[in-house]
Amino acid sequence: MRETFGYQTVTQQERKKRISHVFATIASRYDLMNDLMSFGIHRLWKRNLVKKLSAPENAIIVDLAGGTGDVGAKIYQAKGTPVIIVDASKQMIQAGKDKLDLPLDWLVATGEDMPFADNSIDVITLSFGLRNMTDLDVVLKEINRCLKPGGQFLCLEFSTPNFWLKPFYDFYSWAIIPRLGAFVAREPAAYQYLIESIRKFPNQRELCHQFSKAGFKNVEFDNYSFGICALHQGQKSEVNHP
Repeated sequence: MRETFGYQTVTQQERKKRISHVFATIASRYDLMNDLMSFGIHRLWKRNLVKKLSAPENAIIVDLAGGTGDVGAKIYQAKGTPVIIVDASKQMIQAGKDKLDLPLDWLVATGEDMPFADNSIDVITLSFGLRNMTDLDVVLKEINRCLKPGGQFLCLEFSTPNFWLKPFYDFYSWAIIPRLGAFVAREPAAYQYLIESIRKFPNQRELCHQFSKAGFKNVEFDNYSFGICALHQGQKSEVNHP
């Protein structure tokens, strides 16, 4: 992931620059494209993430790569807890601010370098953004660092579908989505990258291994829509008292 942009090999700096450009160009139509590409099913996936979220009263919750704030809004509406939306794209955050009138906090920052103290966050959620970050290992360790002992990490991401679905999924991905991107978002190249980035991303069990390597315990995943999407979750270990 660190030196790729879809199927292309690029430097880490070039990868960051290109991904930043992708989200700057599609920010205003991002939510509409999500509805069209998934036939609205992404909303159900995100509701399931919120149902799995377990937070104490007055919890500090961060939605990393929160973009336009749709997941943060769902968390607030379900839990009544303000959410900090963290995203690397100023344009995505501005699109969210223009759309939502909720007590959400917005912060421009990357997943590799979050401006939070050690052991300070109760829950971190991340939806469809992990594969767009440059260094997966660094991001997962940074999330673990920021979480309080026992804190929860929930990650919703495109994954590897069941074998019988894959031919249909591949046809839809390669033949339909770029055309939607061209017609609606006017950025077919951006959606070509997003399709390729899904194929380059670790599958369900590989990502579980990455979670465990970063220090999370009780790591597990649930497949949605026959593996098109998966919700991974892990917990930061409790502090060991002497």
